[in-house]
Amino acid sequence: MIKNISIILVFAFSVMGLAQNKTVKKANKDYENLAFIDAREIYLKVVESGYKNEEILSKLGDTYYFNDELEEAYKYYSQLFEMDNDVISPEYYFRYAQSLKAVRRYAEADALMAKFNTFKGYDTRSKSYSDQPDYLQIIDFQSGRFEVENTRKINSYTTDFGPAFYDAKNQVVYATARDTNSLSNRTHSWNGQSFLQLYTSDADASGKLSNEKRFSKVLNSKFHESTPAFTADGNTVYFTRNNYNRGVYRQDLDGINKLKIYRSNKEGKSWSTPVELPFNNDEYSVAHPALSPDGKRMYFSSDMPGSVGYDIDEEFTKSDLWVVDVNDDGSFGEPRNLTEINTAGRETFPFVSKKGILYFASSGHQGLGGLDIFASSINPDGTLSKPVNIGKPANTIDDDFAFIINDDTNIGYFTSNRPGGEGDDDIYRFVQLEDLRDACEVILTGTVTDDKTGEPMDQATVMVMDANNNKVDELVTKANGKYVFKLECGKQYFVRTEKDDYSSDEDLFTTPTQSDFLDVPLSMVNEKIPVVDCDDIAPLLNIKDIYFDFDRFNIRQDAALELSKIQAFMELYPQTAVEIRSHTDSRAPDAYNDRLSEKRAQSTRNWLIQRGIDASRLTARGYGERQLVNRCSNGVPCSVEEHQLNRRSEFIVSGLGNYGDCD
Repeated sequence: MIKNISIILVFAFSVMGLAQNKTVKKANKDYENLAFIDAREIYLKVVESGYKNEEILSKLGDTYYFNDELEEAYKYYSQLFEMDNDVISPEYYFRYAQSLKAVRRYAEADALMAKFNTFKGYDTRSKSYSDQPDYLQIIDFQSGRFEVENTRKINSYTTDFGPAFYDAKNQVVYATARDTNSLSNRTHSWNGQSFLQLYTSDADASGKLSNEKRFSKVLNSKFHESTPAFTADGNTVYFTRNNYNRGVYRQDLDGINKLKIYRSNKEGKSWSTPVELPFNNDEYSVAHPALSPDGKRMYFSSDMPGSVGYDIDEEFTKSDLWVVDVNDDGSFGEPRNLTEINTAGRETFPFVSKKGILYFASSGHQGLGGLDIFASSINPDGTLSKPVNIGKPANTIDDDFAFIINDDTNIGYFTSNRPGGEGDDDIYRFVQLEDLRDACEVILTGTVTDDKTGEPMDQATVMVMDANNNKVDELVTKANGKYVFKLECGKQYFVRTEKDDYSSDEDLFTTPTQSDFLDVPLSMVNEKIPVVDCDDIAPLLNIKDIYFDFDRFNIRQDAALELSKIQAFMELYPQTAVEIRSHTDSRAPDAYNDRLSEKRAQSTRNWLIQRGIDASRLTARGYGERQLVNRCSNGVPCSVEEHQLNRRSEFIVSGLGNYGDCD
C-alpha cells in the first residue's frame, strides 16, 4: 500500500497517514488570642530588602500561582530561574511555563515544557513503548469482538478501500483502482494501476455487498477520488481528490500535487460540480472527511501547519486529525487540531459513529504493526478520551484502516492489506459482537491532612488537573479528609488541594498504563502563622542558623538573608519588640563564650537598627553556654552535631498583648 502524501505516492489515498514542605513550625501555645503572620507579606519584604534565594522566590511565586495570579507569579519565578536551576524541582518548570504563557512568552514556555517533559516522561511516540510495556496485553483485552470476512464479491485485484455508508440508497461507496474505462485506460506511473475512482455497491440486511458500479461521472475525474462522507439525508457528499478542479491541475512550490476535500450537492438524479473547501491549500494536503452524526462537525486528516511533527523544511510531514465546525449556512469555522489523540506518527481515516465514537487509524499509538484502528469517545464538550486499540482480528501486523460501523446493526467495514486478500487493499465486512471494554482506568485516592497536626482536613477543595493545567475533576473533602477520582491510564496529572488560610499542596504523577489503584496523600500548612508573646519567631519564620565566622561577630551575607526576615516581621508589626538571644556551645572557656555571644547578639541588634528598626524595640543579650539544650556541658564528650544544637540565636517577641513578661 502507498504510504505518503505526494501525487507520486497518492495512489491509495490511504496516503494521508498510512502504514504512533517544608514544614512551618507553629507555637504550641494557648490559641485563644493569636496574632497571624501573612507569609506573602514577609516574603515580599525580604525580597524588597534585596535578599532572595531559591526558597523565598519559589514560595513567593507559589502564593500568586495558586491564586491564579500568573502575571505576578511570573515576576518571581523568572528571578528563580535566573539562579542556579540545578536545584529547582521539576514542578517549577511547569509552573513557570504556565506563568510565561500569561505574559505571552510562548516560545520560552514551550522550551520549559520540553525540559519539564524530560523530567517526568511525557507521552511521545518515542516513549510509547516504555509508557505501555504491556500494550499487547491491553490489545488482547480488547480482542475477539468482531467477526471478520473479506467482501470478495466486490474487491478487485488492485486496490479497494475507504468505504462510506450511503444510507439514502442502502449502499456503500468506496474507492477502487480497477480499470474504469476500457476505451481510455489511464494508469498511474507509480505502479501501473488505474487512477482511483468512486464506486458503489448494494448492501443487504447482513451487510454483504454486491452489484458494484461506478458512482458518479460528475464526481469521478481523470485523477484520484476517494473517501466520501455523506450527510444523513444523502443530499451532500464530501470526498477527497487530487488538487484538480475545473480542468486545472495545481502543484505546490516543490511541484507536488496535494490532496483536497471537495463538496457536491444532489441535483435531481445527479450531483453538482464539486467545489473545494475553503481551508484547502495548494501547499499541504487535506483529506478523508468524516461527519458527526448531526453533520455539525467535520473530522479530517491533514499535514497542515500546526500538525504534530510539522516541519516546513520537510518534504513530507506526517498527518494529524483535525476537526472543523460546519455552520448551518454551509460555511466553516477554523480547523482545530485534535491534540488529545495526535502523535508524532500518522493519524488518518477518521469516522464518527452514531454513538459518538471517533474511529481512526494510527501508526503513532501502540499497535500490532503498520496502521492499527483505534477508538476514542467524543465527550459532550468535544474533547476526546484516550484512544483504545480495538484489538484483533480487526487489527493485524499489516495496515488496517478506514473503519466504519452502523451502531444500529453492529455491522461495518474496514480496509486491510493483510495476506489472503484479492488485491493490494481489500474491504472487509465485520459484525461487532460486543462493545469496547474499558481497557484501562486508574482509581486515585488520598487523604488531605494538616501538616502540623496530621489531622484530616474537612472542607478542603481537591482538584485534578491534566498536563496542560486544565481541570479534569474536583470535589470538597468531608471530615475524614479523603478523596477519590477515576482517571485515564498512562497520562500525567496534578492533584491539588486548596483551603482558605492554608498553603496549597499538589503532587505530579503519571498514572499506570494498566488498571490500578494509586494513593497520593496531601498535606496543607496554615499560612496564617500563629504567634504569641514570648515565642521564638525564628522557627516560625523558618529562619536557619545565624552563622558567624570563627571567633568573629560580623554579619555574613548568608546570615543577613535570614535576619532580613526578622526585619520584615518588625516592619509589618510595628507594635512588637524583639529580644535577641545568642548562645554558644561549651567548647571554650565560659567567660570567653559569654563575651563572644554578647558581641554576636549586639552585632545582630546593630544590623537591624542600621536598617531602620527603632533601637527601643530591640534588646540583645549573650548567654554563652548557660542555656544548653542538651547534656553537652563542660567535659562531656559530644558529637559535632550535638554541639551544633547549642550554637543558636533566638528572637523572642513581645508587644502582642497576649502574654506577660518573658523569662
